[in-house]
Amino acid sequence: MQALSTIIDPDLGRDVVSLGMIKDLEIAPEGKVSFTFELTTPACPVRDRFKDQAEQAVRAVPGVADLDVKMSANVRQSGGMRQQAQEMIPGVKQTIAVASGKGGVGKSTVAVNLAAALAGTGASVGLLDADIYGPSVPTMTGAHTQPQVVDQKLVPLEAHGLKLMSIGLVAGNDKAMVWRGPMVSRAIQQLLSDVSWGELDYLIIDLPPGTGDASLTIAQAVPLTGVAIVATPQDVALDIAVKALQMFRQLNVTPLGLIENMSWFVCPDCGHEHHIFGHGGAERAAERLGVTYLGAIPLEEPIRDEADQGRPIVVARPDSPGARAFRDVAEQVAARTSVQSFRRLPVINVR
Repeated sequence: MQALSTIIDPDLGRDVVSLGMIKDLEIAPEGKVSFTFELTTPACPVRDRFKDQAEQAVRAVPGVADLDVKMSANVRQSGGMRQQAQEMIPGVKQTIAVASGKGGVGKSTVAVNLAAALAGTGASVGLLDADIYGPSVPTMTGAHTQPQVVDQKLVPLEAHGLKLMSIGLVAGNDKAMVWRGPMVSRAIQQLLSDVSWGELDYLIIDLPPGTGDASLTIAQAVPLTGVAIVATPQDVALDIAVKALQMFRQLNVTPLGLIENMSWFVCPDCGHEHHIFGHGGAERAAERLGVTYLGAIPLEEPIRDEADQGRPIVVARPDSPGARAFRDVAEQVAARTSVQSFRRLPVINVR
């Protein structure tokens, strides 16, 4: 244990022993050592590094003749979720909102693929489409069956390893929702509390664009672990994204960071990388605002093609550049939510 305590979690800044990550340590008389290294998320971006460090540290201990390290994961419940959210959405450990300052930046595409990428690591994941006026999750996941009601609770549909719920599934994906603010807020509360989500590691919530009633309802009704803000690289989109980030900070919701969507385009004919909307704007904005830059997603035709066919690209084309980018972003989001499980980050005023 002393040898293993030299391994420091890069996000939490503490050693893995004091964080309780080392489980079931056994030392046999013939010098065989075995233990379980329990990560805070199955999407841990430093999983392989942790395993290598653990093996090197223990093998250096005199008398160790053989070693068996098992890697596992246990998503811990966010500190703010322990009371209020357990009444509304019992069994859900982490709630992650995906938001944007304006429409048309690919927020729903990011939310769907983020959820599918987390599910691909072995996590149990739900996806709530809270975009009442423009629900797109049914189309992007190919889920169109009306949910059943059991014991006065809606049963989520399942697709691509995800539990899904959307107003488009309940009212019809092609029906226009001509509702005022209070009706929108009530609908979102019902989609949270009147759904049998079951046991989930992560509930991804696809918010509507902007800073309206839906976002306010979610932020005030549910103790969110954090919110990821999606923006495109150009200044006009980033300026509005910053306003969305300000709103969540004012509501004491931790910004997990910024995601730059449509960051680059690779010409299929010449192979040259084009920055159609600029490049690096979200990373510079994140640095200026003191939040994490979660990564960049390319502008890639297969992402759109698969979404139109109801298949997240991380599932349909897992080896594509777009799928790899989404998985990288998912790892960073998971790492940030793990931090929130242990401590609250300081709120930094936006100037």
